Amino acid sequence: MSRIASARAATDDNEVLTEAKVLRDPDTPVAGNPNGNVTIVEWSDYNCPYCRKLEPELRQVVQDDGKVRLVMKDWPILGPVSVTAARTALAAKFQDKYHQAHDALMGVSSRLTEPRINELLAAAGVDMDRLKRDLAGHGSDIDALLKRNNEQAEAFGFSGTPSFIVGKYRVPGVLSMTEFEQVIADARKAKMN
Repeated sequence: MSRIASARAATDDNEVLTEAKVLRDPDTPVAGNPNGNVTIVEWSDYNCPYCRKLEPELRQVVQDDGKVRLVMKDWPILGPVSVTAARTALAAKFQDKYHQAHDALMGVSSRLTEPRINELLAAAGVDMDRLKRDLAGHGSDIDALLKRNNEQAEAFGFSGTPSFIVGKYRVPGVLSMTEFEQVIADARKAKMN
């Protein structure tokens, strides 16, 4: 694991990896304790089998700990259907249904298709007519957020999903519940020093 400070964006002066942009982007959905003393930032793709497998364990660790803020960065890198899934989940946010959409899309065991995405979101209680309107009306904002998420992931040197920042540590790849608990404890210790 390397410190965030060692990750430098290879872009112009427009810093991609500022703490505000990575941890506090107001457009990025947050789960867990919004005032938690440790932040986990997760970059994930709805078609990533490792992301799906990890999701319930990560949520359990966040819930059990009670003081973790989970920042959920959609990073659709596995093809056009992944982009559609991320865009629709983020559009569901405008009717306060992002988490239901996220859970529905992460909860499947097979590869997503566009018809399956719509079916899953409708079953999760998302108003599909409103979703279409929100996609049309907020599409450029959603695309801008996905672009920011991608630029950050690339600047951190992540090569796939899932990837994480836990506190000030870069954690590429899948961790067990025990490993997450350890990284969270390490991040808390580092914060105190």
